[in-house]
Amino acid sequence: MKILFFYQYFGTPKGSWSTRVYELTRRWVEAGHEVTVVTSPYYKSDITTDKFISKQEVDGIKLIIINAADSNKESLFTRAFKAIIFSIVSIYFALTYKTDLVIASSGPITLGLPGLMAKWFRKKPFVFEVRDLWPLGAIELGKIKSPILIKLGLWFEKLCYRNSVLVVPCSPGMEEGVRKVHSKANTLVISNASDNQLFAIQNKTIPDSFPVQLTGKKIFLYAGSLGLMDECEQFINGMKYVNDNRIALVIAGGGAEKEKLVQLANTINNKNIYFVGLLPKTEIAKWYSITTASFVTFKDYPILHTSSPNKMFDSFAAGVPIIQSTKGWIKELVEKTNCGINVEPNQPKQFAEAMNILIEKNELQKEMARNAKELALTTFKRDHLAEKYMEKLNSILYGL
Repeated sequence: MKILFFYQYFGTPKGSWSTRVYELTRRWVEAGHEVTVVTSPYYKSDITTDKFISKQEVDGIKLIIINAADSNKESLFTRAFKAIIFSIVSIYFALTYKTDLVIASSGPITLGLPGLMAKWFRKKPFVFEVRDLWPLGAIELGKIKSPILIKLGLWFEKLCYRNSVLVVPCSPGMEEGVRKVHSKANTLVISNASDNQLFAIQNKTIPDSFPVQLTGKKIFLYAGSLGLMDECEQFINGMKYVNDNRIALVIAGGGAEKEKLVQLANTINNKNIYFVGLLPKTEIAKWYSITTASFVTFKDYPILHTSSPNKMFDSFAAGVPIIQSTKGWIKELVEKTNCGINVEPNQPKQFAEAMNILIEKNELQKEMARNAKELALTTFKRDHLAEKYMEKLNSILYGL
């Protein structure tokens, strides 16, 4: 099968970003398929270029790189402009590149454009991946306020669903959101997944970025974006209520809110808060190997409770329980599998209580760690999800 995959943020474990598309397509290539990913050099990934359009190859995956790099540090207008440029240029490849099937992975939702063009003008099966429910997310977060833009975005979202032979949401909550827009959509949930190979560090491994002051501490880790929707203030403020000097909070990542979060940490009467910067996944794996629990947080908006955060799957792969504050499918997963602790959003004291519980109740922490690892090895195993995805693509293309 020849697959043309439009995804703006492609990266490998050498970078500091999601490796979902890399891991899926690498496995498809190993199974004998030909995959070309049209992407751009995102500032958190390891993909770079000095040309407007260039071609590279990574582990057998062919890359077409359009130099319209996105960054959450830029204004909404700048990001929207680059997204449109990327999508317009992508249309050329959608109309000319030799392929059997086209996948477009949103957001931004403008990635639906090349998929629609391939479907309408070349009769190619169009698969639409939904990694975030846009534009609803932008509307709830107040990023889009114009009634005209809201109406246009909602219309385009439905257009993409209606013209897709398959819609692939990344969580059960997202699937529910898709069906609210288009009840007859053919859906297959393929969540983000755990990289059991990368995070399979059997013994504790001290990271290269380890501050000597952390020696002997019980580490609680946040490894992810420091953006507006992540609401990292919740667990940073939780450190106000931590009186045990053994507990240390380590924050690995970058984003538009980083400086604000550093300033917040400086106002808290707790010196055990450390920012270690934006790190490659290979270094993050070492941090997880010495972590007691990790944090999964978002702003308290219904749309964000449907998220499928990579940091959670990384934590599971490392056998590390989570402390999380969402109210959707992740909360239900924690309740069902005992892989961590649920806390209420915007309740910093509950974050502190959860940290205390996990260092005081060692057997409970170990049980949750085992359950987290079991999820990584079964429900969220990359090999299984990649195979399930490909089986559906074969069914679409060949009726197999």
